[in-house]
Order: sequence, then structure tokens, then C-alpha cells
Amino acid sequence: MSTLSIHHEFETAVPSARALSPAAEMIRKSSDPVEFLELAFTPIDMETALDAVIRRAPSARFTYVVTPNVDHVVRLQLQRSDLWPAYRGAWMTLCDSRILSRLARTVGRDLPVVTGSDLTAALFERIAPDDPVAILGGSSAKIDEIAKRFGLRNVRHYNPPMGFIHNPRELARAVRFVVEAKARYSFLAVGSPQQEIVARRVAKACGARGVGFCIGASLDFLTGEEQRAPVVMQQMALEWLYRLCANPQRLWRRYLIEGPQIFSIHQTWCRRASPMERAAGGRSR
Repeated sequence: MSTLSIHHEFETAVPSARALSPAAEMIRKSSDPVEFLELAFTPIDMETALDAVIRRAPSARFTYVVTPNVDHVVRLQLQRSDLWPAYRGAWMTLCDSRILSRLARTVGRDLPVVTGSDLTAALFERIAPDDPVAILGGSSAKIDEIAKRFGLRNVRHYNPPMGFIHNPRELARAVRFVVEAKARYSFLAVGSPQQEIVARRVAKACGARGVGFCIGASLDFLTGEEQRAPVVMQQMALEWLYRLCANPQRLWRRYLIEGPQIFSIHQTWCRRASPMERAAGGRSR
């Protein structure tokens, strides 16, 4: 399901246009994706995204939300072209990076920043106690802590083994867990690109329901296992520097070698973009 289908999905979940909230009305007007770096971003803010998710019928066929950042784009462009279907099949593609947002602005694209961590935290605050929730990834202790903190009484959890994505049997087991859970909200916390691969496979399976969220390390931020950068650093697009300083051995290559390639990717994309695309400001027609 592409971002072009948000308008239709939203209308089928709401019986009357007069029942739409201001946020819902905004998504009706903003459902055309913004094309940037070969991705079709959904140009909405977090409140609009949350409103659309919560209003979506719990029994509706499974779909999912991805939040690409610089790391994702570099991987797609230079390393794993086989992952494109997982991103293009998402219901919403929200920009998780202030760096991407600023690069988009240089060519007339407006990409509101909706980080996966912020979206996850806000959604957990709004989930009703008895809403069915499925979580793929994370330790049992971590999931118990989250369920207790948010008062959730209907949580199913499965933590696949390391390297599961390379084992067809284990991958099938992870997909089957999400499908059979039939949760209203499924949080896929097994890292990228594993979580996007799982989400795509669940979406293609028969009987899957609800909305999936590819959330990476967001659960670690919820439990305090990892800390977000100070707000001022986030606003300055320096959260990557904060994370690098906090864990240089694990993240030095991502932020010092791989990440900077986004600038050459952006330059190449700008050269290839047609004059009509530039004049249109990136909106697909």
C-alpha cells in the first residue's frame, strides 16, 4: 500500500467528513507524497499521523509506517537496492532526519520531521489499556516495564534470535507472530532493515490486521536504556553527534564513514531531477 492510498484509507475509517478533526482534514489535503531521493515521503506532522493511525479501523488489513533517516537512505541508494519494495509499500513514509529535511528544503521540498522515537512515545501515551498490542524484539523485562508504565493489559511479545533475518524458518516465525497476533498496533523493534523486511512480508500475508511501526531502538529510549540528545542538539540536527559520543565503538562507521555519503547522494539526485520536478517542488501528480 503506497502513501497515495492514505486518503482512501482515511475516508473508509471515518463515516462522515463532518466528523473529521482538524488534523484529519490536514491529512486529506496533504496525502500526495513528496518525492525526494527516490522515496515518496508523507508530508504530515506527528499529530496528523497519530490522528490517522488512531482513527484507522482496527479490523482493517495490515499496513505499516516507516521512518527513513540518513542511514536508511544511504543503505537503499548504495548497498541494498532490494529493499525498495519494503519502503515503497508503506502506508506512511515519515522523515526521521532533520538533515534530510534540510537537504530537501534546498530543492523546494517541505518534509516535516517525525522521528520514529517521538512517534512511538506519543502513540504509547494514547493506546487504550485493552488495545491489542504486539511487540517484535526486545527483552521480556523491557516489554514488561513498558506495559506497566503505560498500563497496557493486552500485549503479545516475541523476541527473535540474533540473525533471524538470514534464517528462513526464523524469519517465517517472526512474520507469523505478527500475523497471528492480529494486534491493533504492532511495534517492530528488530533494527533496520530487518523490521522493514518483516513489515513487508506481514503486509503480503493473508489475515494480517492493524498497523505496524518500524521503530528501531525506540523502546530503549522509552525505558531509559538509551538517552535522546538534548532538545537543542536535536533542533541543530546534531543528534547524530550526541549518539556518536555516547557509543563511538558501535556507531563511528555509521556516522563518520557511511552517513556523510548522503551529501553526494543528494548532489547526484539533484543533477538527475528533471526541471519539471524541481518546478513542481517535488509533489507527485
